[in-house]
Amino acid sequence: MGGAAGLLATAGLAAQADAPLAPGEFRAEDLLVTGGVLWDGTGEGARPNPGIHIRNGTILSVGGRTEWAVPDGPPGRSTGAGGVRRLVLPDDAFVLPGLIDLHAHYAVDFFGEGRVDEYTVNPVLFLANGITTTFPAGEVDPETAREGRRRIAAGEIPGPRIYASGPYWGTARPGWDDAAMTPDSVRAEARAWAERGVRGFKAKGLGPDQLKALVQVAHEHGLTVTGHLGSGFRRSVNPREAILLGIDRVEHFLGGDALPLDRPAYTSLEALDLDDPATAEAIRRQARLFVEQGTYFDATLTAYGYYADREPAVFEHWEDPASFLTSYARSVVEARLPREPVEQFRRIYYLKRHTVKAFVDAGGADLLTTGTDHPSWGEFWSGFGIHRELHAMVLAGLSQETALRAATANAARALNAGDRLGTVEPGRWADLYVVRGNPLRAITDTREGLWVVRAGTVHEPAALMDSVRGRMGPASEAEADWWKGDVRLGGDR
Repeated sequence: MGGAAGLLATAGLAAQADAPLAPGEFRAEDLLVTGGVLWDGTGEGARPNPGIHIRNGTILSVGGRTEWAVPDGPPGRSTGAGGVRRLVLPDDAFVLPGLIDLHAHYAVDFFGEGRVDEYTVNPVLFLANGITTTFPAGEVDPETAREGRRRIAAGEIPGPRIYASGPYWGTARPGWDDAAMTPDSVRAEARAWAERGVRGFKAKGLGPDQLKALVQVAHEHGLTVTGHLGSGFRRSVNPREAILLGIDRVEHFLGGDALPLDRPAYTSLEALDLDDPATAEAIRRQARLFVEQGTYFDATLTAYGYYADREPAVFEHWEDPASFLTSYARSVVEARLPREPVEQFRRIYYLKRHTVKAFVDAGGADLLTTGTDHPSWGEFWSGFGIHRELHAMVLAGLSQETALRAATANAARALNAGDRLGTVEPGRWADLYVVRGNPLRAITDTREGLWVVRAGTVHEPAALMDSVRGRMGPASEAEADWWKGDVRLGGDR
């Protein structure tokens, strides 16, 4: 099937396929985005926006009529002839695909008494920062997460598309009985979660046989597995072995021979001598293994920086984080500040920049993804972290375009969703992020959000943020126990 009817069918609009559209024909429910500059994420560079035609949450076409590129009114949202919705962008607007966070924690811990998942304010903050798709990479409370996804899908709250991860797989899950979780038990439970609709699994604290079983079930169901792994010390799994077992994505560090089996991963990481030729070669060799096997690397460059000295250029605030807290929650959070920096994490934070550059230099640019990995204690919010991650990538020596592709097209492919997400092309879901400036020149321009389009619905970041100010956390001491994971959910969280 070809032409417009074929495009409609592939876009999931089969009900309309009996009425093919001529190029440029509009309907009242359509959205036309014109003006500004477009970076579509395909590697072709930026160009004047030729016009993006959206219908039923899907990109119908990009360009096709010369007048699309000429705004027909002042910047902003309007309704044109025939009721067609228009988003007319100013000259200094820059359009890119919606951003994707593959380690997007919705967890908070204000009391130091265990994490809980929060799905009222966090989804709004993710979306307000241009993040249209998230993968939580381990849910503290899968039932709360499930209800949060339902509320977003029902339109009760705005938020990103959430690819459910279900609970952690391994000792990171409270109540995990390692002896009882044989490979057969892992397979049985993983199949049950796959049938419940999770879109991927997160391994943290799994042994090799358990990880092999988890990967097997995931791939049977078209799902992915990512892992926070170790060095191989005390039955942990080194990323080298995990890659050979078929894991799809590795979090945090490359692993390989640079992490000896006789000590924990963090101990080796903080002591790595990157000037040592043998160490440098071990890192290059491991990076090449990722490339050879097509395994994605979710570098989470900034994750350790939150616990370290918080490099000012990366960890500055452009919105007041305390403004999103209730008055009572603010008093709780501020009583626990400042947090003492962890020296081990400071060394790891700066070291990881060198390893991610080595990964890209070894040919891994198309396998690099973005994940923020920040369960919040109220001083920083997870939704803002993607901009810090992109900035840290550029400070590591990566080009702005390499960083942006990590947060768009690469991340989409890593979720097995590259045919629907990550680029601005016909047939893709209509997820766009519009900023003021040019992130290809100054990556921090991603912080300057003007509009975010999620499945064809237009939102203004400033309005989204204003809608949740003063709403995060308990309103009084009487509500505090709900926000203490160890109390409400039990276990060490």
